[in-house]
Amino acid sequence: MLKKSLLLAAMLLPASYVEAREYSAGSLHIAHLWSMELPPNAPTVAAYFSIHNNGTAADRLTSVDSPIAGSAQLHEHTHKDGLMKMQQVQDVEIPAGGEVSFAPMAFHVMLLDLKDRSRLVDGQQFPLILHFEKAGDVTVNVQVLKQPLEVSSDPADTH
Repeated sequence: MLKKSLLLAAMLLPASYVEAREYSAGSLHIAHLWSMELPPNAPTVAAYFSIHNNGTAADRLTSVDSPIAGSAQLHEHTHKDGLMKMQQVQDVEIPAGGEVSFAPMAFHVMLLDLKDRSRLVDGQQFPLILHFEKAGDVTVNVQVLKQPLEVSSDPADTH
């Protein structure tokens, strides 16, 4: 019984560690930051998170940077003519009182021309600088996970 309890606690540790990483800038709340561990030769990696705007005015994520990549782009998946397509977007609006999720098959950050692959293994983290129109620049740490982080959008779901 003790072994099972310890195993369960160890499995939940990465998810609870990510949950504890939250950042604020002005009226924005940034949480659930994660990226998938990829093979060492992967040319790109995606970063995911959520942004909640507690304010009465919209803000806009205008760009992103990271020292582990030559460039970083805002992307989204779209469904058109029966096909899923990934495309770069210039910015992402965070509506007043609303939330935007950066998740697989949705908005996400693509990091290209990776420089520092040592930070892209399970349990490591890397910095990501988010540039907002009103809230300014926010440096966050993205946790690398072996398995995707599943985040509930239901506030009543406490995992």
